Amino acid sequence: MIDLVIRNARVASPPSGRGAVRGRGMQQLVIVEGCDVAIHEGVIVAVGPGLPAMGRREIEADARVLLPGLIDCHTHLCWAGSRLDEWEKRLGGATYLELLAAGGGIMSTVRAVRLASEERLAELLLSRLEAALSEGSTTVEVKSGYGLNTASELKMLRAIDRAAEWWPGTIIKTACIGHAVDPDDQHAVDRAIRETLPAVHAEFPGVAIDAYCEKAAWSLGDCTRLFDVAAELGHPCRVHADQFTSMGMVTAGVRRGFRSVDHLEASTSEEIECLAESSTLGVVLPCSGFHVDGRYASARRIIDAGGAVAVATNCNPGSAPCLSMPMAMALGVRFCGLRPSEGIVAATANAAAVLGLTDRGRIEPGLRADLVLLNATDERSLMHDFGSRHVDVVIVGGRFVRGAT
Repeated sequence: MIDLVIRNARVASPPSGRGAVRGRGMQQLVIVEGCDVAIHEGVIVAVGPGLPAMGRREIEADARVLLPGLIDCHTHLCWAGSRLDEWEKRLGGATYLELLAAGGGIMSTVRAVRLASEERLAELLLSRLEAALSEGSTTVEVKSGYGLNTASELKMLRAIDRAAEWWPGTIIKTACIGHAVDPDDQHAVDRAIRETLPAVHAEFPGVAIDAYCEKAAWSLGDCTRLFDVAAELGHPCRVHADQFTSMGMVTAGVRRGFRSVDHLEASTSEEIECLAESSTLGVVLPCSGFHVDGRYASARRIIDAGGAVAVATNCNPGSAPCLSMPMAMALGVRFCGLRPSEGIVAATANAAAVLGLTDRGRIEPGLRADLVLLNATDERSLMHDFGSRHVDVVIVGGRFVRGAT
């Protein structure tokens, strides 16, 4: 007997295959009306209309849209403290970079994280993950980066692992040890490379390494030093690039075969072309533009040049306090040039590729049964009806975690 059959759904899935979908292929959703999906032991085993009666349990979709579980491939969900005062200062005219240079911004959260216990960080993270799950996120990347010293970075990574033990979805952790430069440590960059990176490697071998290449953060030269050492140790690399300033990091990341370059609001046409011709994915983070300065990366240019794009929330306490992937997708359609079908691919198959995952992001036999049943019969509603409740049922590894209990 099959564990579960979902009956009569409008299945909307990226095209069959593994890895990222590129260029105009991102427009080609596979839509099957009146479709059944059979699940056994956490894996999709059959997809198609009119499957025979074979399930221990069946639920009726009533023509509602069934999507792969959403994958949020860039977040900073592990933090303590608040940045509400900083937000009000920005409303009064202060810029994000000015606050960062003055010791605020990221450094404000760093101070709060250093004071918090591992248990408290895990507790705060778990509450945010539960909220993200209700929005349809079944896989979430979570970065460290608010520790900025060896002990605190390791504390954050351990807290992420602790939360992962309790959350039903999948957490992919990233060591963002180049997130900012501590103004109280004249040797912060050297210490991160010579002390923090080896300590992270010893305890978390193979974890992705990340940094923020930007004025008032890490320079291009410092980032490439960090990444070259990380690569020698066998770590995949990702990078925050061109949020405010084009500093050459996109090209440097592409040449090094990074999984992704993220932000891209200030990227030049030459950098976009370089990215589109590579295997590196561009991750657009429109919640930051919405909250900070109205600047958005052009997913349209990357896709039209033949590249692959993912979209993520970038959820963090300063520049993107948003847990909702549907909201990030809605903003990506409105401001980054994504079409609705591309928004779905960017939040599923391509987001999975950013994280190196080949067992999810599509609805097809053999893949993990992470699924989201919407309260709509047209998948475009997910991005059209912003600020609405979109998700009726969330299934993780074949188990109901929201709805249909």
